[in-house]
Amino acid sequence: MDSKDPKSYRDVDHAPVTSVLPDGDVPVTDHALTSDDAVLVALGYRQEFKREFSLWTTFCVSFAVLGLLPSFASTMYYGMGYAGTGGMVWGWLIAMVFIQCVAMAMAELCSAMPTSGGLYYASAVLAPPGYGPLAAWLTGWSNWIGQVTGAPSVDYSLAAMILAAGSISNPDYVPTNWQVYLLTVLIIIIHTIISSMPTKWIATFNSWGSVFNILALVITLITIPAATSNRPKFTSASDVWGTILNGTDFPDGVAILMSFVGVIWTMSGYDSPFHLSEECSNANIASPRAISLTSIIGGLFGWFLQLVVAYTVTDIDAVMNSDLGQPWASYLLQVLPQKTAMALLALTIICGFSMGQGCMVAASRVTYAYARDDCFPLSRVWKQVNPHTQTPVNAVILNGGLGILMCLLILGGDTAIGALFSIGAIAQFIAFAIPIAIRVFVVGDRFRPGPWNLGRLSKPVGAAGALFVLLMLPILCLPSVTGSDLTADLMNWTCLVYGAPMLAVMVWWVVDARRWFRGPKVNVEHSLYREDVEGVDGVVVQETAASDAQDQKDMSDSKPQ
Repeated sequence: MDSKDPKSYRDVDHAPVTSVLPDGDVPVTDHALTSDDAVLVALGYRQEFKREFSLWTTFCVSFAVLGLLPSFASTMYYGMGYAGTGGMVWGWLIAMVFIQCVAMAMAELCSAMPTSGGLYYASAVLAPPGYGPLAAWLTGWSNWIGQVTGAPSVDYSLAAMILAAGSISNPDYVPTNWQVYLLTVLIIIIHTIISSMPTKWIATFNSWGSVFNILALVITLITIPAATSNRPKFTSASDVWGTILNGTDFPDGVAILMSFVGVIWTMSGYDSPFHLSEECSNANIASPRAISLTSIIGGLFGWFLQLVVAYTVTDIDAVMNSDLGQPWASYLLQVLPQKTAMALLALTIICGFSMGQGCMVAASRVTYAYARDDCFPLSRVWKQVNPHTQTPVNAVILNGGLGILMCLLILGGDTAIGALFSIGAIAQFIAFAIPIAIRVFVVGDRFRPGPWNLGRLSKPVGAAGALFVLLMLPILCLPSVTGSDLTADLMNWTCLVYGAPMLAVMVWWVVDARRWFRGPKVNVEHSLYREDVEGVDGVVVQETAASDAQDQKDMSDSKPQ
C-alpha cells in the first residue's frame, strides 16, 4: 500500500495509558500529534478543546472548587454542631488522613487515563469483563449528580451570607426564602455566563479567584487570633482537644464520625483536574499533581482554620442557633468587633463567588464528557462544543438551568435545601470509590500506571481510601436525633434525595439502557484488524479494516468494558 494513500495512518501506541481499546486495537491518525494529543487519542478520543490550562491554572480551578473559607462557613453546622471543638480538631485530622488516600489513588488513575470522563472512564476500563458498562453507568451518574448539585449548593450558601450581612447592617431586615432564592438564581446565571467563555478567559478568572481565596484564608487565619475580643483570648488546649460537645443522640464516637460530613463536602473538589485534563498541557503529569496539591494544601489549611475557630469560639449554642441563620456570620460577630467581622464576611463572600464559578466549570466538563458518550437524553445537543469559545456552552447552560430548578428547594425551608449538601458529599465519594475499589480489589495486572504513580504503595493507599468511603456511607445518612425527638424537619433526607435518582437510574438500566449503553464511546479511527506495512521513514502505517461503527461493535464484543 502506498504511504500516500488516504487510508494510511500513523500508529498511536497505548502506552503509557490504560485504554478502553483492547490490546491489538490501536487508534490511527493521518497528522502529527503533540504528546498530549497522542495520549488522548490512545484513550479513544480526538482532541476538541484548546489545551490552555497549566498545572497552576488547573490547581487554581481545583482550589477554587475546594473553597476552604466559604466551604467551612457553609458546613460549620456539621463539625461544630455535631461534636464541638474536640470533634472539629480531631475529626478533621482523622478524616483528612483517609481523604488523602482517596485523592492519591484518584491522582494515579488520572495519570493513566487523563480524560474529562475521569472516574466514569476508569470504571469502564477496569471493571471485570462484562461489567464495564454497568460500572461506568453507576459511577457516571453518581459523579454527575454530585457535580451538578455543587454550584447550586455553593451559590445558595453565598446568597445566604450576602443577606446575613444585610441583616447585620440593618437588624430590622429579615431575609425571606423568596429573596434568598432570587439572589441564588442571579448568581447561578452569572456563573453560567462566565463558564461559557473561552478556556483561556476561564483559566485567568479562576487563577485570580484562587489567589484571592488563598490570600483571604491567610488573612482570616491571622486576623481572628489577633483581633479577637475574647478575654482570655483563647480557650485552654485541654478544653479544645478534650471536650466533645455532642449535639446528637448518638455516642461521642459516632458523633465525631458524623462531623466528617463537613470535611467530606469541603474536600470533594479535588477531582476537578481529572475533568479538566483534556484542556491541560502535559495532562498525565500536571493533572494528578494538581489533584495531590489540592488535597494536601487544602487539608492543611482547612485544619489550621478548624484550630483557629476551636480556640476562639466561646458559645457554640449561640453560634448554631443565631437568628442570622448563618453560623459563620454568628461566630465572627461573637469573637470580633463588628467592623472586623463584616470585613472577614465580605472576604468569605468573594471567595464563595469564586468557588461557585469553579464548581460550574468542573460540572460542565463532566456533563460534556457523559453526553459525548450519549448517556443523556438529547446528548447530541449537550455534547456540542461552541465553535467560537471552544467550550461546551450547551452543557454549561443545561447545568445552570438544572441548578435554578434544584434551588426551588429553598422555598421548602432549611431541611429541604440542606439535601443538596448531603447529595454532594455522598454522591461524589461513591463515584470516587468505585474505580479505586475496582483497581485495588479486582483489576489485577490489567492496570497500566501512568507517569505519576504510587508504586508499591498503590494498593494499600487505594484500599484505605475505599474502605473509608464504605464506612462513611451509613454515617452520612444518620439523622442527628433519634426516637421521639426525630421529626420531619430533623430527618436526614440523604437516602431519599440521593437514593431516589440513583434508583431511577438503575431501573432505567434494567429496562432499557443495558441494551445500548457500552461505556466510553470511541470517536477516533482505530483498527482492530491490522495489516502492517512499511511507511515513510520506517513509521508503521495501518489500513483500517472496517468502518467506525463496526469497529465499535467489534471492540465491545472482544473486550466487554
